Amino acid sequence: MSPTGPLSVPAAVLLMAYGGPERPDQVEAYYTDIRRGVAPTPELLEELLGRYRAIGGGSPLSRIVERQRSALEAELAARGTAIPVYAGMRHIEPRIGGVVERMAADGVERLAAIALAPQRSSSAAGYHQAVDRAIATLGASAPRVAHVESWHDQPRFVEALAAATSEALARVPDPAGARVIFTAHSLPARVVAEGDRYPDEVAATAALVARRLGLTGYLVAFQSAGRTGEAWLGPELRDEIRRVAAEGVTQVVVCPVGFVADHLEVLYDIDIEARAVARSVGVELSVSTPLPSTTA
Repeated sequence: MSPTGPLSVPAAVLLMAYGGPERPDQVEAYYTDIRRGVAPTPELLEELLGRYRAIGGGSPLSRIVERQRSALEAELAARGTAIPVYAGMRHIEPRIGGVVERMAADGVERLAAIALAPQRSSSAAGYHQAVDRAIATLGASAPRVAHVESWHDQPRFVEALAAATSEALARVPDPAGARVIFTAHSLPARVVAEGDRYPDEVAATAALVARRLGLTGYLVAFQSAGRTGEAWLGPELRDEIRRVAAEGVTQVVVCPVGFVADHLEVLYDIDIEARAVARSVGVELSVSTPLPSTTA
C-alpha cells in the first residue's frame, strides 16, 4: 500500500481501515490483536476461521482499501492536487503507526488522517490515537496532522449510498412494498451514557439517504455485536428482519451505512447470516453496498 505519486512533498493523505486477515494463517494473530493481546480460545478461533472460510478464506478489505487509495490519489491528481495517498490498518500490516513513520521519512510535512468509518465513535477514535502515538515518537521530523473525525453527512457519500440502495431496491419484485433497513456495526451500549454520538450520526446518515430516496418507512438497526457479556446497541439486524416478517413484510433491503467496503461484517454477517434468517421467515433480502464485492 505505497503511494504512486511523487515523494518528498509537503502534504499527503492517510486513509485508515480496521484491517482483516487475507489468509487463514493470519486469523489467530489478528483475532488476538483485536482482543488487545488476549488469545482466543480454540473454540472462538475455530468459529472465526469458519466464517472466513465461508467467504473464501480471508477478507478482501485490504485489496479494496488499496483500490480506494489509488482511486483517491488519481482523483486528486486529476483535480490538480498531485499529492500521495497512503493507507494503514489498525489490526494488521501495514500498521497505521508504521505508515506514519514512512510518511515522515518520505518528507511529508502535513497529513490529513481519514478513518474509513464515516460516523464518529469512541471505537473509531482508535485510528486517530494510533496516528498521534506515532507522531509523538517522531520528534522534530513529525508531520503536522489534521484529523477528519466524521464525514457521515458528506453529500457524495450520501449520494453513493442512495444510488446503491436504489439499485438494491430495483432487484426486488415489489420495490414499493420493500422495507429498507439501514445498518451499522454495533458498539457497547455504555458508549451512549459516556456521551458517544455514534448512534446519532448513524441515524443522521440513514435519514439523509432516506430523504434522497423519498423513503418514509425505513428502519435503523445494528449488527456484528461483540461477545463481551454486556449490552450492545440495538435493535439487532436479524431481530428486525424477524419483526418485520411478523408484520407481513416479505421483501427487505439492507443498506450498511457504517461500512465503505465489503469485509466480514458484510460478506458473512449480512450476506450469509442475516440472509439465512430472512429465508427462515419468508423474507427476500437484497443487500446494498457502496462498493461491489471483489469477486463480482
